[in-house]
Amino acid sequence: MNLEAVRRKVEAGERLSPAELALLEAAAAREGGPTLRLALAHARIDAGAELEALRLLEALVRDFPRELQVHLGHARALLALERYREGEAALQRALALAPEDPEALKVLAVLALRRGERARAAELVARVLRADPLDEEARLLEAELAGTPGESCEAGGTTESVVARGESVRSGTRAPSEAAAGRDMSAASRASFVDALIGALRGQGALHRVEGEQLWVQPRQGPLSRVDLASLHAGFVASGEALEGHVSALAARLREGGGEASADELLAQVLPVLRPDGFVTRAFGSLHREGPAGLRVFYVLQDPELVRYVPREAWGLAPETVDAAAWRNLEARPAALRPVQRDEQGGVALASETTGLWAVAAGDGSDAARLLTHELQARLALQVGEDALWAFLGWRELAVLSRTREGLDGLQGSGDGIAGRFVLERGGLRRGA
Repeated sequence: MNLEAVRRKVEAGERLSPAELALLEAAAAREGGPTLRLALAHARIDAGAELEALRLLEALVRDFPRELQVHLGHARALLALERYREGEAALQRALALAPEDPEALKVLAVLALRRGERARAAELVARVLRADPLDEEARLLEAELAGTPGESCEAGGTTESVVARGESVRSGTRAPSEAAAGRDMSAASRASFVDALIGALRGQGALHRVEGEQLWVQPRQGPLSRVDLASLHAGFVASGEALEGHVSALAARLREGGGEASADELLAQVLPVLRPDGFVTRAFGSLHREGPAGLRVFYVLQDPELVRYVPREAWGLAPETVDAAAWRNLEARPAALRPVQRDEQGGVALASETTGLWAVAAGDGSDAARLLTHELQARLALQVGEDALWAFLGWRELAVLSRTREGLDGLQGSGDGIAGRFVLERGGLRRGA
């Protein structure tokens, strides 16, 4: 095998074979520099191993903080995990190195559209087009902002794949992907896509509910599932398929769910998650119990595409059995305790030294629950001390800890996080004043 040919496959977004991946991994270990290590991280993302890629990229950011492509790759991994706020912070760091980098500007424009910040998105797109009036992705974004007939003005259309799939931050060059080049401007908007998908689910008799950006589906068998609509739409855009056929197949897959796990498989896969008390009205029919600080403990099965909630009637298993297995599994899946610092957008970014803020960030949705594990409590005692800590659970993808309540001031959580401030102590978690 030729290493250069393997690199070209990565740049084109093609998935590597196990042998090609092993070749690239060995070469990256020998090189020590950023080029092949970055290619390896992109290859991991292409293979669906985003968390592995994120660990590689976090190390690259520490080792090569002045490398533009490293920050772009870091952003791609974070966005692939739907950690949008952190991804945006990584893109801002890229712009600090190269203020007019078109790839960072385009992804930031799409993120601005997701939040409804149309003026901000338009300004970012204009900066790209001033430098390159023929930039295809920027022109598509400009058309969305202008409200071209048949296109959505809500971060839909072709460009949604920029966020969900990271096409514009692959290897620092515009990836030659079908999703990002040469697409017909009549592609269905996200609103049209969602309408068609809901119609298909209704036609197939699937119980479902839309809440903002989230779609809940009750499969014929198995756990209730939740999936992000933006990610589903991005998958449609990237597929190049006709709308009707795509949503019909997607609805059928959602209706079937992830397949019914056996009782043994459920006990091996289940993890606990913390949710606010009112979540019981959303995850209807799901197994849960009272948790600390007025929260509830729910149980999920991890899936590459869906978040699947364990139902109340879980294969005849006693709720206590599911609960014990979930916490046992979580104890066996520790997350690193990383120093972080607040950024200007109300989020946090990795820090190179202790700041008084730490993040638990495995990114699997169970980080708030990890605060209650014996493993993390022991690590906190060694690394931070045994004093009580303030906790911020405003994002599902990480939990933030601080020595003081003031250290959490200014943090802006997302709509699916847990509001408020908490105190973590040896006795567990309680609401803070």
